[in-house]
Amino acid sequence: MHVHLIAVAGTGMGALAGLFKELGHDVSGSDVSFDPPMGPALQAWGIRLMKGFDPEHLEPKPDLVVVGNVCRRDNPEARAAIDGGVAYTDIGHAMGDLVLKNTSPLVVAGTHGKTTTTSMCTWLLDQTGFAPGFLVGGLPKNFPHSFRVAAARGPRLPVADSAGFAPPARRVPFVVEGDEYDTAFFEKTPKFWHYRPEVAILTSIEHDHVDIYPSFDKYLDAFAGMVSRIPEHGLIVASAADRHVVDIVSRHARCEVAWYALQGDDTNGQAVHWLGAIAPGDDGMQAFDLYAGGVMSGRFGLRMAGAYNVRNAVAAIAATAQGFGASIERIKEALPRFQGVRRRQDLLGEPQGIRVYDDFAHHPTAVDETLRGLKALHPQGRLIAVFEPRSATACRSMHQQQYARAFGAADQVLLAPLGRTTVPEGERLNLVQLVEDLKRGGGQAHAAASIDEILARLVHDARPGDTIALLSNGAFGGIHKRLLEALSA
Repeated sequence: MHVHLIAVAGTGMGALAGLFKELGHDVSGSDVSFDPPMGPALQAWGIRLMKGFDPEHLEPKPDLVVVGNVCRRDNPEARAAIDGGVAYTDIGHAMGDLVLKNTSPLVVAGTHGKTTTTSMCTWLLDQTGFAPGFLVGGLPKNFPHSFRVAAARGPRLPVADSAGFAPPARRVPFVVEGDEYDTAFFEKTPKFWHYRPEVAILTSIEHDHVDIYPSFDKYLDAFAGMVSRIPEHGLIVASAADRHVVDIVSRHARCEVAWYALQGDDTNGQAVHWLGAIAPGDDGMQAFDLYAGGVMSGRFGLRMAGAYNVRNAVAAIAATAQGFGASIERIKEALPRFQGVRRRQDLLGEPQGIRVYDDFAHHPTAVDETLRGLKALHPQGRLIAVFEPRSATACRSMHQQQYARAFGAADQVLLAPLGRTTVPEGERLNLVQLVEDLKRGGGQAHAAASIDEILARLVHDARPGDTIALLSNGAFGGIHKRLLEALSA
């Protein structure tokens, strides 16, 4: 089958193109540009690439066209496919109908932690003898790609040491990051509604993607719809520490629920089966004790800082052990070898003894947890946070007060200009006010006029032993490479 993807160079669409290629299809794709890293990757995977959006790209006529959710309804290539009678679909239906068929999907959903937890689940299943397929919205460092087709069949493994669980026989796992963003201009439903989860993780719920969900109630409805779609023989691993998760799952789940939390969390009245207790670690390893049903399952190690990453690990262990029967002992061996995901606490280099991290954090909760994790990992030296408000949510004033608290772990904060100038002035995040609030809280803060100004300040101010955290969900104007070069010089 010839599959053509319009707007193929996005993270999700590019991975879908790779999956179709692995499934043996002839795959082509179009986009306005093919910049690294996705452009060269698509070429290496054998995807035929066409620049721009042009109806001529549909000659000869493909068997199926997948329209990316960045396409507007007036996209000339998408319009030609739809109006010309070509079979077309979106990424959500393409995954559900063509990729996830004959698998047991494990869908990881939530406002925060999806990419890391998805990658962790994939690694644990892979290392405990399953052969999972996966699609991750980032690049997991333990795998060469962000995707893999599920094996033809996955052997059911012994579960004697899986904390006493004997889950129902499932097909080979397919781990997929459950994105709540809408699917396409002709299909305004969340992507994760179409992923057919048999096992799911719900990490957290905080209002996000305000361009799609203008009210929090609409955002909650998306998660309620996902939870209600899990079949009765399924399992949902849900955070008892998030009151919105507790409310949605308690009201809409038809399947078994495994609640998880960390010791000391407010569990909102839920009886927690999977409990993590952070313990002293060494050699860059964050240690935690794991309890399943009140029974000690051992001490686990994780090479990622922050309590939120321990929560992610507890959720991943619960989903793979209780959901699929993965061996707890083998999970314990595999977890310390999980390398994480690019752009999540990603150490880019240490020029002149100055640590430079890249992180995708942009929601105030993610910013707060990321910075506290890095401060705990590197308590010596200053922590300098450099933040680009770029997403539709980050550029708005709806989290003005939360941002004023989110940078509490940083010794110095540099703010880049807003990444979206189309937000109405009265609704924009007020950077001047944010700087004043941060200074009033005792911190150092500055709103820069440009990336060049940020670079100049960092080169002038940073000293050996300091840690710089570059926080953005975009390319941040290429600051990462430029900063490493400038500090090295």
